[in-house]
Amino acid sequence: MRIASLAAAVAVLAVLPFAQPAFAADSPNWQACTGVSSTPYQRVVACTAVINAKTESGGPLVGAYCNRGYGFTEQHQFDAALEDLDEAIRLDPTYPCPHSNRGRVYAMKGDLDRAITDYDEAIRLQPSFALAYNNRGDARLQKGDVPQAMKDFDAAIKLDPKLAIAYGNRGYIYYRMHDYAHAIADYSKQIKLRPDLLAYINRGNAYRDSEQLDRAAADYAEAIRLAPDDARGWRNRGLIRLFQSNYKAGIADYDKALQYDAADADSWNNRAEAKLRIGDKQGAIADFRKALELKPTPADVRDKLKKLGVTL
Repeated sequence: MRIASLAAAVAVLAVLPFAQPAFAADSPNWQACTGVSSTPYQRVVACTAVINAKTESGGPLVGAYCNRGYGFTEQHQFDAALEDLDEAIRLDPTYPCPHSNRGRVYAMKGDLDRAITDYDEAIRLQPSFALAYNNRGDARLQKGDVPQAMKDFDAAIKLDPKLAIAYGNRGYIYYRMHDYAHAIADYSKQIKLRPDLLAYINRGNAYRDSEQLDRAAADYAEAIRLAPDDARGWRNRGLIRLFQSNYKAGIADYDKALQYDAADADSWNNRAEAKLRIGDKQGAIADFRKALELKPTPADVRDKLKKLGVTL
């Protein structure tokens, strides 16, 4: 029986620190421009108001451009983000925030070498900049430089032991190395500091692959609680149900997964496998057909349909 194991992508992006010079005007717009709880849209609107008012100069103005650039980045308006971050660097090339934020834009655009160059400069300007180390580690990991990425994540954690994303990223490297004990420890630290959907899914994957299925199911259940309309928690828990031969529960989970992501061929395949185990031949055939429609190449799905008497 082939059941597709669905691993979640590791979380690699984090909120960058915002410039909050002590001498900036204590206004609602400034608070929204720099506040960590502002949405990207709120940040862009507020920082635009600060910039257009033309009452700020020096550090506050640089901070407004840096933070608006971050807001544009979160909205995937990369050209606008680069314009703002370039302007912030022009105004004050010694300020690390825009270098780090611009590095993130380049990383999201896939220009990893330029991203690393910007992170290098942010770290040179502020050697204690933990998040710049984390983000440089992410860029290095994407380039396949695992040893240097690990060094950056280690440095980020040493500089800021409360930086949750760095634990998650280091945990991902341990997971890739099949060092599940260290991966679980790092994911657990991430969850303690800042629990989120992907942290629970990633730790669930480590539990699953180390054959701690009940713990994996518990983490996927928490992912479902946090984001009930996200297919990833449902389909990952569905996989555990199948491993445990609890096929009806697995089918129920895949029903929900497909409700929220009907384009996932592996979910159709896995639900078909479960239906076969409970004797629902026609239901299995329908699901295998859908899996093959979405992903035409897998020979094993074609073989399953032929064994069930389906002419392709």
